Amino acid sequence: MPRSAAGSRPSMADVARLSDVSTMTVSRYFTGTGYVSDAARQRIASAIEQLGYRPNQSARSLRSQRTNTVGVLSMGPLNYGSAELLTGLSQAAREASFALSIIQLDLDFETPGWKEETTKAVGRLLSIPVDGIVLSTPVLGADELLTDWARAIPVITISERPRTAIATAGTNSYAAGVQATTHLLELGHTAILHVAGPATRNEASERERGYRDAMASAGLEPAVLHEATDWTAASGHRAGRFADPTDFTAVFCANDELALGFLNAMDERGRHAPADFSIVGVDDMPSAAYFLPALTTVRLDFRTLGARTFELLHARITEAAEVPGHFVVEPELVVRRSTVAHAAG
Repeated sequence: MPRSAAGSRPSMADVARLSDVSTMTVSRYFTGTGYVSDAARQRIASAIEQLGYRPNQSARSLRSQRTNTVGVLSMGPLNYGSAELLTGLSQAAREASFALSIIQLDLDFETPGWKEETTKAVGRLLSIPVDGIVLSTPVLGADELLTDWARAIPVITISERPRTAIATAGTNSYAAGVQATTHLLELGHTAILHVAGPATRNEASERERGYRDAMASAGLEPAVLHEATDWTAASGHRAGRFADPTDFTAVFCANDELALGFLNAMDERGRHAPADFSIVGVDDMPSAAYFLPALTTVRLDFRTLGARTFELLHARITEAAEVPGHFVVEPELVVRRSTVAHAAG
């Protein structure tokens, strides 16, 4: 990686030299004040990436004029949760007369070069420029890439397992796992199978952790199927083909789509809920109420999470309020026909 002439941390002047522009042009790039051509923006963004330049606190003081634009970097495939989250962000931004500039990266930490792709995406958002950045990520450690940028621009991360001091928001997937499992335990079930979500996702890990803790509290051994490679019904169906129907009377699936696929696989094997087993999902996606049977699930309000995240970032941008360290949307159990009391014997 190129460094400054003295081998020290790259400076704004180093960025200017490498991109063949003046230091004032680089300053305008970061502050959003004054004209910077598209060609110059591209060269500056490239120089920032090559040098690994990170602005210091003084750079933030240069930003005297807002653009009323917030950058959103969303990592991972689009699904019900991420789509609802973006909807909440968009609605709140519109109410505040802000625009969103959204970059969607369909990758996780197993994708080669994910850190470089994420850094490039942040550079693109800053080149627009934007007044703040929302990073929505299921990837453990991705928020650490924005630590330096947070000294120059307001940043908030949506993550189940934040690892930095950056302001964060998220759902409580651990509590969702505990709540779903406890519901089945209270119905008298002791042989409870967990169909886990994809191992690379923070949410999946937290829901499994909640399940395991609830089972341990009841003095029971956990039983987990790690067949899901994504959050889709196809993964749930695959897990259902591997499950032994004689080993469980209840199932906790890490999301509603996995539950849908699992129900279908069991139906193909002549096993039906709730007569043969009870089943719980997570999310409360709109179609869950119309599954056969209607699915008991743990509701996570992703749209409210998106709206509240924008409000917190907006408060930081306008300096209207202090932002709490971590805002959490708590889960809510929604009981429907897919769970019934276990009939002993």
